[in-house]
Amino acid sequence: MKPIITCIQLDIKFGDPSFNYRQVEEKVASIIEKEKPSIIVLPELWTTGYDLTRLDEIADENGEQTRKFISELAKKYRVNIVGGSVAKKVEDQITNTMYIFDHQGELVNEYSKLHLFKLMDEHHYLTAGTEKGLFNIADIHCAGVICYDIRFPEWIRAHTTRGAEVLFVVAEWPLLRLHHWRTLLLSRAIENQCYVVACNRAGSDPNNEFAGHSMIIDPWGTVIAEADEKAGSISAAIDAEMVKTVRSKIPVFDDRLPEFYH
Repeated sequence: MKPIITCIQLDIKFGDPSFNYRQVEEKVASIIEKEKPSIIVLPELWTTGYDLTRLDEIADENGEQTRKFISELAKKYRVNIVGGSVAKKVEDQITNTMYIFDHQGELVNEYSKLHLFKLMDEHHYLTAGTEKGLFNIADIHCAGVICYDIRFPEWIRAHTTRGAEVLFVVAEWPLLRLHHWRTLLLSRAIENQCYVVACNRAGSDPNNEFAGHSMIIDPWGTVIAEADEKAGSISAAIDAEMVKTVRSKIPVFDDRLPEFYH
């Protein structure tokens, strides 16, 4: 059976983790009943929003609350969860960290955002990660990246050359650059011949209006599901065999000449 993926496009309450945990719990319960997805995806910084100046107060210590929360949800509903990302505080450093849990509530991997977005002052408040976002879930080779990461095709290719067939992108992407969001996601799908599952946030905060338009794109670059700008969700079934088919028809990975790419 082809796995169904659901992206939950939240209107995140600025700087209010308690509200946002409750909101996610309610949304997941509702979506499980309606869509029966295999994988649920949340957006970037869904516990706090971009309340960067207060992260020292409201970030999740060692990610413990978030890990426990997502683990219990995954186990309760027997669903895999790509847990967006949260502000994780470890001693004097805060990272923008994605947690992935399987349907048994076991932590599969975590990835901390590599490319910090200086235009939104992330580098003043966050520490960049250093590891790749590779993981396996629902018997599919996957990778997870966060927002600004999609502007670095070499970073995405570092994952797809290692077998990733589905790229999960979680974001707080602004409405002002919606055209960039859609174009970059389509490009990453086409050039890497993979599914792109992109979960953005909706709504606004004191400084930004966000684009929504979460998308699921197949390896040919066809959009198979797309949200509008409002809070809600999108779902689509994916077929990992399609990745192999597309890669065999146009053998981009076989024809690479990395010795010239310096």
